[in-house]
Amino acid sequence: MTVEALISTTTPPLKRVDTAEYALGLMMELHVRHLPVIDDDRHVIGLFSEEQMLDASGPAALMESLLGPEPITVSPNAHVFEVTSVMLEHNLTTVPVADEKGNYIGLVRRNDLFEWFARMLATHEPGAILSIEVEERDYALSQLIYAIEQNDVRVLSLTSEPSELHPDRICVTLKLNTKDASRVRHLLEHHGYRVVAAFGEDEDEQDLADRVQEFMRYLEF
Repeated sequence: MTVEALISTTTPPLKRVDTAEYALGLMMELHVRHLPVIDDDRHVIGLFSEEQMLDASGPAALMESLLGPEPITVSPNAHVFEVTSVMLEHNLTTVPVADEKGNYIGLVRRNDLFEWFARMLATHEPGAILSIEVEERDYALSQLIYAIEQNDVRVLSLTSEPSELHPDRICVTLKLNTKDASRVRHLLEHHGYRVVAAFGEDEDEQDLADRVQEFMRYLEF
């Protein structure tokens, strides 16, 4: 998916002759901390932030006097992951989108990006969430998916990251299309995966107590 699908054109950019007071009021109204600044030809010339208010000589200071040397922009053809990287690297709440000539097209808002990731990860779908760990050398995505789906269970989403507790292991979070994940958990453990946490399951109290004890033993390991 490209950035183009997330562009907002309803959020107005700032103009170079807008005042710091106006910019701050607009950001408060829109619940953002950053807004793009454009010139008379609609070229992106900067990105104004709340922090830059400290550099303002007063409420009447103009945007053109408060901008840095290089504006931050992304292409409408960039992948969503790229704009996410830019947003995280610079701790932004909005990112301007411009074409190859620097013409302003719109912006991507962090809230819209968050909603897209929520849909991509199927957070709105009912189903159990499993957090498992496996030795990095033994991690194979195809084998993991096959082990789960041979039980007529479908993986709605999957993410992986290095384990915080054990650097030589991979932590995998799975969203399943069922709330009864007991068979999947037992099968994964049989194949050498450590199920460290589960959420959103339909389960009895004894099963929950057993898994709490197992999780506590895992933390002590």
